[in-house]
Amino acid sequence: MSPALPVAVVAGLHSDARGRAVERLLAGVPGSVALHHDLTGAAERGTVVRTVRDAHGVRERGETPLVDDCACCALRSDLLPALRRLAETGETRLAVLELWDSVEPKAMAEVIAEHGGDSLTVSAVITAVDPALLLPCLGNGDDLRETGLAAAASDRRTVADTFARQLEYAPVLAVADSEEADDEDRALLGQLHPTARRVPLESAELARAAFAGFDVGAAAAAQHPACALLPQEAEERGVGTYVWRRRRPFHPGRLYAALEGLTCAAARSRGRFWLADRPDTLLAWDAAGGALCVESAGPWLASLPDAAWELVPPVRRAAAALDWHPEHGDCCQHLVFTSPALDRDGLERLLESCLLTDAEYAAGRAEWKRMPPVFDAFLAS
Repeated sequence: MSPALPVAVVAGLHSDARGRAVERLLAGVPGSVALHHDLTGAAERGTVVRTVRDAHGVRERGETPLVDDCACCALRSDLLPALRRLAETGETRLAVLELWDSVEPKAMAEVIAEHGGDSLTVSAVITAVDPALLLPCLGNGDDLRETGLAAAASDRRTVADTFARQLEYAPVLAVADSEEADDEDRALLGQLHPTARRVPLESAELARAAFAGFDVGAAAAAQHPACALLPQEAEERGVGTYVWRRRRPFHPGRLYAALEGLTCAAARSRGRFWLADRPDTLLAWDAAGGALCVESAGPWLASLPDAAWELVPPVRRAAAALDWHPEHGDCCQHLVFTSPALDRDGLERLLESCLLTDAEYAAGRAEWKRMPPVFDAFLAS
């Protein structure tokens, strides 16, 4: 049996940097082939354009029809057959999957890992980044539909949250040597994704990174709100990361009133939090571009019967054990804010003001659950 074809997924809204990273891989890995699905104008045209090229130029160009008026769905349905054709020839050493601007690498890596069988394996996930564009992207709260970057008519993502996920999912960042980037930009990149391997875009190291290996399950766990590896405290070149952790739930009304101030306090914030009127529910906090997404991430493990713990993934149990408290179990506040010119003291005061007071806390869970459910509409949207 032939070995599985390595597939390096290259993503990023910074299209110039992404294109240069792909060209570098084609030049640096003999026998490599790049596959790209262009979603530009797909809705009007009714098709997605597929291009296959190598270091010498375009080898194949074709089109695939939209699936349910969704360009990204068409990409998924065409992706595996196109990759398998490359694998069947036995001539391709590396398949470089260049994702279109707003396509997120998590979805594509998981499709390949789940359905690639013995013929395909994800060898790397790389996001190409121009440090000079970090703040403009993270500050851009426009809907993808408004910028022509939506992958489907129902796409409700923003530029900022899409870019943040592209950046934080990839274990390898191909970093452009941008003349416009300064030390603040580079410090921000390091604090947004401190565990990433940052590779100069034009270096030979990028080709080696394409074969580094990639664990789809571990990557998903690292992004899950319950067990995410969030950044630690940092301060460099005017950029700060503030980590706020407490063992008391938020008052829903006061937190709701403070959302605008908290969301706009940093270029990026994320984590998990505990709300008094939903004491058994782990809530995820994800903010960028002045917009906040709050979602339920399932129950706190402290709220589950012991027998249910066997059904929980080991990585989730390990994360809960690290947070465990004799009284509250894994229930906690763990929010992280990263930004230039971060006002740590102001953030701390605002966050502290949203916690239950001593009297509210002493009233107990039965009383907490009677508090106004102001987040119900937020979570249902």
